[in-house]
Amino acid sequence: MARHVAVIRFPGTNCEFDVVEAVESLGGTAEIVFHDQTSLGAADAVVVAGGFAHGDYLRPGAIARFSPVMDAVGVFAAAGGPVVGICNGFQVLTEAGLLPGALQKNAGLKFRCEMSELRVETTDSVLTSASSVGRVVRIPINHFEGNYTCSDETLAELRGEDRIVFRYVDNPNGSVDDIAGVCSAGRNVVGLMPHPERACHELLGSTDGRELLASFL
Repeated sequence: MARHVAVIRFPGTNCEFDVVEAVESLGGTAEIVFHDQTSLGAADAVVVAGGFAHGDYLRPGAIARFSPVMDAVGVFAAAGGPVVGICNGFQVLTEAGLLPGALQKNAGLKFRCEMSELRVETTDSVLTSASSVGRVVRIPINHFEGNYTCSDETLAELRGEDRIVFRYVDNPNGSVDDIAGVCSAGRNVVGLMPHPERACHELLGSTDGRELLASFL
């Protein structure tokens, strides 16, 4: 069981402390690792947190992918280590080539900050192993460039290999095939636009994020 989580912070990241609090509330430990580090230390798992890495200049994640820490994340992922990218972290993972596809501006060019419903499409991932296929979870979104896109060939591959982890029940951003999250071929790297760390306490409107992060731990 993964217990110690490295939470990656870039200049502009703003969800790292939310992730730390959520992990610790579930019995894990967490350490913030700055983008200029070349080691993840004793991490059992990695979260690339949300925010606006490097101000989202050029496009989200395009600069962050070149940070020294991403080499360490790539090595960790290649060895089978569990990695989750949340929102901006998902964008970083696609830019770094650790996940397929890309995130573009939302349909209608509107920033969306609201509760969303996601349907779990597979339990064969590090984020959903404790869930069940077809389960609907309530997880908030907070993004302007969360519209997932990929080639027809990649979409067919994702479908055929059961690598679509979440779909929106009511698509808020125009993502192809209602995709809210996908995983790598090794199933140990997951990216999703919604924020499970913001759905860990009843006062925030949902505790469904606890189930997902507990799977991760």
